[in-house]
Amino acid sequence: MFDGYDSCSEDTSSSSSSEESEEEVAPLPSNLPIIKNNGQVYTYPDGKSGMATCEMCGMVGVRDAFYSKTKRFCSVSCSRSYSSNSKKASILARLQGKPPTKKAKVLQKQPLVAKLAAYAQYQATLQNQAKTKSAVSMEGFSWGNYISSNSFIAAPVTCFKHAPMGTCWGDISENVRVEVPNTDCSLPTKVFWIAGIVKLAGYNALLRYEGFENDSGLDFWCNICGSDIHPVGWCAASGKPLVPPRTIQHKYTNWKAFLVKRLTGAKTLPPDFSQKVSESMQYPFKPCMRVEVVDKRHLCRTRVAVVESVIGGRLRLVYEESEDRTDDFWCHMHSPLIHHIGWSRSIGHRFKRSDITKKQDGHFDTPPHLFAKVKEVDQSGEWFKEGMKLEAIDPLNLSTICVATIRKVLADGFLMIGIDGSEAADGSDWFCYHATSPSIFPVGFCEINMIELTPPRGYTKLPFKWFDYLRETGSIAAPVKLFNKDVPNHGFRVGMKLEAVDLMEPRLICVATVTRIIHRLLRIHFDGWEEEYDQWVDCESPDLYPVGWCQLTGYQLQPPASQSSRESQSGSSKQKKKAKSQQYKGHKKMTTLQLKEELIDGEDYNFLQGASDQESNGSANFYIKQEP
Repeated sequence: MFDGYDSCSEDTSSSSSSEESEEEVAPLPSNLPIIKNNGQVYTYPDGKSGMATCEMCGMVGVRDAFYSKTKRFCSVSCSRSYSSNSKKASILARLQGKPPTKKAKVLQKQPLVAKLAAYAQYQATLQNQAKTKSAVSMEGFSWGNYISSNSFIAAPVTCFKHAPMGTCWGDISENVRVEVPNTDCSLPTKVFWIAGIVKLAGYNALLRYEGFENDSGLDFWCNICGSDIHPVGWCAASGKPLVPPRTIQHKYTNWKAFLVKRLTGAKTLPPDFSQKVSESMQYPFKPCMRVEVVDKRHLCRTRVAVVESVIGGRLRLVYEESEDRTDDFWCHMHSPLIHHIGWSRSIGHRFKRSDITKKQDGHFDTPPHLFAKVKEVDQSGEWFKEGMKLEAIDPLNLSTICVATIRKVLADGFLMIGIDGSEAADGSDWFCYHATSPSIFPVGFCEINMIELTPPRGYTKLPFKWFDYLRETGSIAAPVKLFNKDVPNHGFRVGMKLEAVDLMEPRLICVATVTRIIHRLLRIHFDGWEEEYDQWVDCESPDLYPVGWCQLTGYQLQPPASQSSRESQSGSSKQKKKAKSQQYKGHKKMTTLQLKEELIDGEDYNFLQGASDQESNGSANFYIKQEP
């Protein structure tokens, strides 16, 4: 495990430079370990590390491997060539860019030394520039700084089964050791050192180099699934050098013994961790696949769309009739809003026929088995009926749970739901939920769980009472036993941070917080925005992601809104506030999104159902009263 490291020199003198050469160019710091290509750190018999530079060709190497007693040349050929004064003078002039002088006795490859010093200075400059940029730029939002400065807690990766590593995260926790690049080093080549996890926030980990003890001066955040994070022992197996940080290099004379003592019994990443990360980021959906997806202009029907791109399992779908390919819709590949071709016909759902009668070249239907499966239900016995009342999350305003009615019963357990008091006469704003959807609730759910229920628009008999409303409308409530009562052990806690899709603008993923938990229902607040923008989302929704997901997948994360942008948007919303229609026209966040491809905004605001229709794996009393 420790073959990548032998020892580290504390010597302060150079073994291959003279006083005269030092006047020309500063020599290499002699306290740096000497690295060979295979990662070994070589030492003198007396314990002092050493290197040498060929005075003829300038090659840097291990001093013991050089030719002659004086170790001035890398080979016999260089030793003989050096005897020619004319050769020496021409080489010196070429390397130094000036006529030879008497001081230039030793023909070291001084430009290399100068480049090393310049490289170290360049790296320091870049680090300073990066710190300055992150401090002032909203585009440079840092989860690490945001969490550390506010002592926030992030939802663990295991809460997100649909996310990479969500089902195989294992025992990754604080104190796990990893091998990471050593940034506190001036060597031009990438070297590594061992660090321990101080704090975990989703995919991001706050790391501290071994040897710093309680000193947090060089702590740094990184994505634990990144390509530069490795289990302990990877350097030895890969022939990479382990070099202690420059700041603490003087603390120990025997770093190998220190590492053995510190790492004995410590946990590290599984050897196949990077392979698992790679495998978990392979997605079956591919561009040019055809699907049926909700029509964002008429929620009651579906349309054919084509997968344009796939980012982290999220699909950019372009409606098939869009000639300029700007009429798009974003959702996750496990979203309950997308289905295989022919799904609408099979269950009796309304469907908009495409004007395109023939598939475009290269387009093909997505295999049905790739879509999220819903729980099978038995509709032969007592079942939902048209006209039954219930409570449902409004897909056009996901911050509210409303009085709703079953308008049509479809096959395979699907229901068409309408929001009371705001339905269109032709039913064009009905929307489809599965009977097991965690976004529909029995009558009385909000009252029992102290959630504000939104009454029908225009209903004046307030406060709203279900008993009175059912009697006035001559309706009955849907039986409680028909609703999904499964509550998985999801692991979310109030106050946890995460990255969440703004379901009113589903191409945006924002910094968010869990503010309430009602069984499996989560109240998601978008940091920096008012509570009116909050959204109710199921705990297993594929539109929730761990902290660091955007960085891992290359998606653009929207930082918390600034006060000025909130005030500007709030004033605009009040002036333009209108009655709700099929296309959501309010509560839009004015933010920018830069993805790998250019996205052109349309006039329509997108709708996305805030729940997953997947079967849960736990159970709990649906009517347990919980504190708000």
